[in-house]
Amino acid sequence: MRFVQTLKNIWTIEELRKRLIVTFLLVLVYRLGCYVVLPGIHPDDLDALANFTAGSGLMQLLDMFSGGAFSQASIFALGIMPYITASIVIQLLGMVLPSFQKMQREGESGRQKLNQYTRYLTVFILLLQGSAYLINLQIQVNSAGGHAAMGFWTVAYLTIILAAGSMFIMWLGERITDRGIGNGISFIILVGIIARLPQALYYEFVSRLPGSTGSEGGLVMFIVELILLFAVTVGAVLLVQGTRKVPVQYAKRI
Repeated sequence: MRFVQTLKNIWTIEELRKRLIVTFLLVLVYRLGCYVVLPGIHPDDLDALANFTAGSGLMQLLDMFSGGAFSQASIFALGIMPYITASIVIQLLGMVLPSFQKMQREGESGRQKLNQYTRYLTVFILLLQGSAYLINLQIQVNSAGGHAAMGFWTVAYLTIILAAGSMFIMWLGERITDRGIGNGISFIILVGIIARLPQALYYEFVSRLPGSTGSEGGLVMFIVELILLFAVTVGAVLLVQGTRKVPVQYAKRI
């Protein structure tokens, strides 16, 4: 009852209600874009990419952060990870190069310059990752018996589409930060993970059934995994949100 009452109280606040609606609409646009397949990619050829992604731990991780768009050859296939990579590189440069250290100390103006450099580096990373993604897609489809012939110009314009899709996700994240709730980039990553979680749990449950590949431990191991997942989640929340009140004594002033 307290949870329902909390939701009612949130909805009565006009500013918060508008932010929730804006966040919901922007997330809806993001989730719809995850199902828009790249031009020229036949839907039947996506099974080869999905099977390859399911068999690779790194590809599954990328697919999880992109909300399933990676395994569906979507226009949002590269997701938000190139931007995060660029942000990490810029932060590391700030520890090495004096010019970047100076911009970090300049306050708001320096932060704007660093954000601009981060966007430029993101575009460069997207061009490299987009080409590699399309070449991998072609190899996996052809090895599965499909016919995904991509010439130079096809790879070029599909790479531009992939880069534009990721930049659009960045724009959605910034709009969520400005007009929605919370940090937009983190919120998009959260939505992508939640979107893949039911399917991941279903595959894990099926794999633990007797007779399946990797069914060691059976359903007992599946329950243990759920308990560990819940414990890690609760521990992370308590670690982030936990506070310790320390009494502070001030000298008496006369």
